[in-house]
Amino acid sequence: MRDFSKDHRWLSLNTATVRKQLGADVALDRIIDQCAERGIRAISPWRDQVAAVGLDKIAKQLRAHGIGLSGYCRSGFYPAPDAAGLKTALDDNRRAIDEAKTLDAPCLVLVVGGLPGALAGNAAYKDIGRARNEVRDGIAASLEYAREVGMPLAIEPLHPMQAADRACINTLEQALDICDELDASRSGMLGVALDVYHVWWDPKLAQQIERAGKERLLAYHVCDWLTPTRDLLNDRGMMGDGVIELKKIRGWVEAAGYAGYSEVEIFSTQDWWQRSGDETLATCIERHMACV
Repeated sequence: MRDFSKDHRWLSLNTATVRKQLGADVALDRIIDQCAERGIRAISPWRDQVAAVGLDKIAKQLRAHGIGLSGYCRSGFYPAPDAAGLKTALDDNRRAIDEAKTLDAPCLVLVVGGLPGALAGNAAYKDIGRARNEVRDGIAASLEYAREVGMPLAIEPLHPMQAADRACINTLEQALDICDELDASRSGMLGVALDVYHVWWDPKLAQQIERAGKERLLAYHVCDWLTPTRDLLNDRGMMGDGVIELKKIRGWVEAAGYAGYSEVEIFSTQDWWQRSGDETLATCIERHMACV
């Protein structure tokens, strides 16, 4: 296992962690400057943040600072109630692949979607099996184009609490089953983004991480699970403040061959988004060295 205690060279910042500091939105170009000031070598930006500043401007700024990406967030949301909706989703995923390529991302993270309309409180249908089939077909179609341009796709399994509204792929095993079906040769073009917040509880986690191996482990996200959790989406904990065995899980991941960044991704309406960016980034660095 790599020693993270001496420096933070393997820390990447998912930009959601500091997108709302002191209750106010923070532009992505400012976040990138803040990372450069602190020697953070990689980020994972969100598409809406990139669009707000401009794709070409962000690409130029990253190159100027020598900052790379650990991933690009996010695409997916494949299920739809009709053929027109399915096509719209595929078109948007194609655009996301192009954006990720422009930013020289190592992978595009897929949050695959659940029951269409459920996120807005009005599900178009209740058949989660149908949704999972539409996800599989959507990933298969996206993978064809991703292969053409050379952009790996990383399926992110989400906690079962988000099966209806955000992702009907909820375990690492499910994600790897799709990978094995669509990319049997383990080409490196289809894998997983492993977020400890979503998978730490899984009794098959160690086994499935070993199954994934180096070819499938494309991204690794860290935070912590607080007890009690006040909000299932936006109350992620800073590393070391919760119950996840972070070092144990990283040991499994690295034993399977992963040697990339540990990406800090914290949504925290009631805590870290109420603090300054300076404090949050300093704590991310400190806890990455001590706890991850």
